[in-house]
Amino acid sequence: MSKNIHEHVHPDEREFVDRASEWLEGAARYHELKLTDFLDPRQLQILSMLANSEPDVAIRLEGGTPQAERCRAVIAPDYRDLGDEDMKLAVLSITPADSKFTELAHGDYMGSVLGLGMKRAKIGDIHPREDGCHIVVAAEIADFLNLELRQVHRVSVFTEVLPINELSASESELAETELTVASPRLDGIVSDVYRMSRAKILAPIKAGRCRVNWKVEEDPSKTLRAGDTVSLQGFGRFRVLEIGDLTKKGRYRVRIGKFV
Repeated sequence: MSKNIHEHVHPDEREFVDRASEWLEGAARYHELKLTDFLDPRQLQILSMLANSEPDVAIRLEGGTPQAERCRAVIAPDYRDLGDEDMKLAVLSITPADSKFTELAHGDYMGSVLGLGMKRAKIGDIHPREDGCHIVVAAEIADFLNLELRQVHRVSVFTEVLPINELSASESELAETELTVASPRLDGIVSDVYRMSRAKILAPIKAGRCRVNWKVEEDPSKTLRAGDTVSLQGFGRFRVLEIGDLTKKGRYRVRIGKFV
């Protein structure tokens, strides 16, 4: 099964395809139950695609909210009821000690947690709030984070572990901007969004550091469409909200939303 799908995925994704295939085979043939770490949207897409071709397996995905980007998956034989399965999720609640310092961003919280030696796969979605932040984490690391996390971007914080049903989710904020581009090509839009020359943007794209809808995209000439989410390693993410009409000079009007 994994060899067939290898033809349709990026080479960097083949290792995950093989691991996911092993999980599914373990459930189908050996009646094993597997609880994964947090998977990103592309990994979830691959796992679901593989599972759809395996009739003897059931999977459940959970990340704290129905809209969660990052989820843990439980994989089991199809006869097993996964509705009450413990997905081992917890919420790390973070509150700045000084209410004046509430302008901490998603990246600040992420950097501080990863700075404690945590693997990204143990961290789910991050929900910044006006009074702090709720982070969905694997239950097995929640107590460690609660003990060790004392600062976020040099701001002293208090922490508390909450059950997943007390998660206060926040929607991702988009800072909208309008651009005019020569064409809706990936390299053209990315270079304008991040204010880099098209020549400089080619290297990271061709090196596999760019993802479109969470899939590695190495073709600079790929045409972007409204709704596409683009990320460039080290620069953040944005969404193409609208590709409009041509200007009098023959350039495309594009509306972009940068994740903040």
